[in-house]
Amino acid sequence: MASLFAHFRRLSFRPLVSRSPRSLAGQVFVLQVAVVVLLVACAVFALVLQSQRDTKTEATRRSVAVAQTFAHSPGVLAALRSPDPTRILQPLTEAGRKTAGVDFIVVMDTKGIRYTHPLPDRIGKRFVGTIGPSLAGKVYTESVHGPLGREVQATVPVENANGKVVALVSAGLTVKNVTVQMDRQLPIILGAGAGALVAATGGTALVGRRLRRQTHSLAPDQMTSMYDHHDAVLHSVREGVLIVAGNGRLLLANDEARRLLELPPDVEGRFVSELSNLDPETVALLASGREVTDEVHLAGERLLAVNQRPTDRGGGPEGTVVTLRDFTELRAVTGKAEIAQERLKLLYDAGLGIGTTLDVLYTAQELARVAVPRFADFVTVDLADAVLHGEEPTPATTTMRRTAVRGIRDDHPLYEKGRLIDFLPSTPQARGYGSGHSELVADLSTATGWHAQDPVRTKEIMDYGIHSLIAAPIKARGVVLGMANFWRSGQHEPFDEEELSLAEELVARAAVSIDNARRYTREHAVAVTLQRSLLPRALPEQSALDIGYRYLPAQSGVSGDWFDVIPLPGSRVALVVGDVVGHGLHAAATMGRLRTAVHNFSTLDLPPDELLSHLDDLVGRIDQDEDQDEAGTDGVAGVVGATCLYAIYDPVTRRCVMASAAHLAPALVHPDGTVTYPDLPTGPPLGLGGMPFQTAELELAEGAQLVLYTDGLIEDRRRDLDVGMELLRDALTGHPDRTPEESCQAVLDELLPGRPQDDVALLIARTRGLPPDRIADWDVPLDPAAVAGMRETVSQKLDEWGLSELAFSMELVLSELITNAIRYASEPIHVRLIRDRTLICEVADGSSTSPHLRYAATMDEGGRGLFLVSQMAERWGTRYTPQGKVIWAELALPEATFTPGTSSSPYPLL
Repeated sequence: MASLFAHFRRLSFRPLVSRSPRSLAGQVFVLQVAVVVLLVACAVFALVLQSQRDTKTEATRRSVAVAQTFAHSPGVLAALRSPDPTRILQPLTEAGRKTAGVDFIVVMDTKGIRYTHPLPDRIGKRFVGTIGPSLAGKVYTESVHGPLGREVQATVPVENANGKVVALVSAGLTVKNVTVQMDRQLPIILGAGAGALVAATGGTALVGRRLRRQTHSLAPDQMTSMYDHHDAVLHSVREGVLIVAGNGRLLLANDEARRLLELPPDVEGRFVSELSNLDPETVALLASGREVTDEVHLAGERLLAVNQRPTDRGGGPEGTVVTLRDFTELRAVTGKAEIAQERLKLLYDAGLGIGTTLDVLYTAQELARVAVPRFADFVTVDLADAVLHGEEPTPATTTMRRTAVRGIRDDHPLYEKGRLIDFLPSTPQARGYGSGHSELVADLSTATGWHAQDPVRTKEIMDYGIHSLIAAPIKARGVVLGMANFWRSGQHEPFDEEELSLAEELVARAAVSIDNARRYTREHAVAVTLQRSLLPRALPEQSALDIGYRYLPAQSGVSGDWFDVIPLPGSRVALVVGDVVGHGLHAAATMGRLRTAVHNFSTLDLPPDELLSHLDDLVGRIDQDEDQDEAGTDGVAGVVGATCLYAIYDPVTRRCVMASAAHLAPALVHPDGTVTYPDLPTGPPLGLGGMPFQTAELELAEGAQLVLYTDGLIEDRRRDLDVGMELLRDALTGHPDRTPEESCQAVLDELLPGRPQDDVALLIARTRGLPPDRIADWDVPLDPAAVAGMRETVSQKLDEWGLSELAFSMELVLSELITNAIRYASEPIHVRLIRDRTLICEVADGSSTSPHLRYAATMDEGGRGLFLVSQMAERWGTRYTPQGKVIWAELALPEATFTPGTSSSPYPLL
């Protein structure tokens, strides 16, 4: 080491002077000239911006002054009251416009219809601009794209003597003319900049000449080569180097040694024993001069490996050379590994914690929850409104809704959740949304574009201590859905480029989940719309039951739940509740097919067990069709399964017949408030086939409530089915006077406090009994002579009911039906009249042969009876019973006799 320094001292620098390609002074001169040019260019640019702002401010001020002057001019109010304000005001505005040096003066009424305009064809059309503030008595300035182009305009009110705004005046200039005025100032600004450039360049030349004399015109590489050996020893190595004389005086310390030992600037020349900031053991080692290898010593918070060798070997001067190596870097490397591991753990947790649901809002909140506080102090997520509705956003919009806000504290000044934010193009959010690239703002205090968004709020954010931002676009399949903003505050270090990559990876994982949730939202909305369109929108009018119902779609998809109320002949009503297995559009479409089939089968007036058998055959055929279609495409067969409960209630007998295809048993609320579950035979689900369905018949007291529901009401992952049925019993028990609507709401509040996981259909029907005085029935002997007596008896009953005007029609219908029963059927023959919403006539006999309507030829003796019945009655038909059949016909009541929902009805609606 000593011989190396001796060689360094013997080096001759003079030969280096002869080699001078470009002097250091020349390079400094070029650099200074470049700096001066840059400064002058920045000054000219600032002056141009200032001039532009002043010019626009002057344009706005002039527009306000002209508009106010003309609005308060004498004669304006009188002209506005004249029959033709345009004829008077148009010349005045044109003269005023030319005198005042503005491009237009427009007078309009309070609805924005122009009286004047520089372009006569625009008179009578609507003013382009905002008139709301001026109608409130304020002066309003704005920049709009009007008939003359881009315009800076001011709008002021015209008030009458009472202070009421009767008209508006707008004046302004086009941006083109404003720019022309600014261009006139450019020569002056550029001239001043050129003068400043010449003066500064001259001063720089003088400084360069002096520097050239001081450096003897040496080139930089020539000056550097003089210190190559010195730098190679002292500055190129990543180890600290100390040279200590034999008397303990420190002769030399390189930069790394000064850093590791935290030595003062004047340390060279001082004795080692005087360095009080060093550890005593380290001082003792340096003063001892003993030879050591990789001996570890403590220096502050650093661990140093010390190597010490004597310099007197080979005839060198007495002393030692000490090298220091920082072992703390190993600790730093370990720390970086820990940081990398923590970031990997963060990404792993993000993969598990983001996207647990198919809800857009909840997924955005999961992203914020994962990142705080492990990556950022505050996280906000802004999504385009279209994403929240399941659609793809348009690239042109920069308006986003804040969907998630999370931070280490709740008193932050960031925009609140749910706010619709229109980001300015200069903000990092708008730039990132438009370009699809992340924006890193290490120091928010220098981000002028961000400050322009909301100066008051940005100041509050800076005062709060938030200082760094990463705005990362939420992008999936090439479409930007929104922006995720990560904020840091307090003493935390600003974000850097490595953390920008981490933020992009974090957001990329969330973007896939948000896009999946968006697409699911769209499909869910379509499925819900389809399902609601297939469900009944209003219940039909009937008098047998008081109905309340609820339908709630599932939280994570729609399924095939449905219900129906179908009026049947004889004042009877059919109640239907069903559930198709599965979720999505397929289940909803299948539900619509089954609901239509139930309606069609009910027109045949089939018993519940037969109707379910026909429905079972239909589901089996649907399965076969879908098996063939799917096997032809991918070989996967689909299976349609469904449950259904079909019940028929007769208000005359107050009996209810029902059958079930693997559906849950209904609940029965008795008039005393007790609740039971009837023992109903349960058949197989629809589509299995091979097993008959059985019926159960109940006699229901008047005022009892029959509760039909789907499994979504009582089934839950957290409880057994029996627990759910007991909860339903508790919700219904003890409230016999509660209306069905109130009962529906009470049941939902008790069993489903939140949004259901499965579709829920709930139907509650309170029974009514038809009063005995509204029913009349007779047995008819198998004798044609009995027809005349029945006509007279029925006529008397109609007189008693106040329906004499229907006597002729009813006698004709009854004669034909009884005659057909006597002629073609067998005993017993029974006649029943029911006065309900219609007048119903039923003729029952012991035969299962059904009559058919046909057209009789001119010479035919028969075949006209049923034709007359169909013409006289609103509806007619046949239903079969275990004892035979019943032919029925309905006649409309006179309006004065029965109006649904009024006191004239046979029995009041509940």
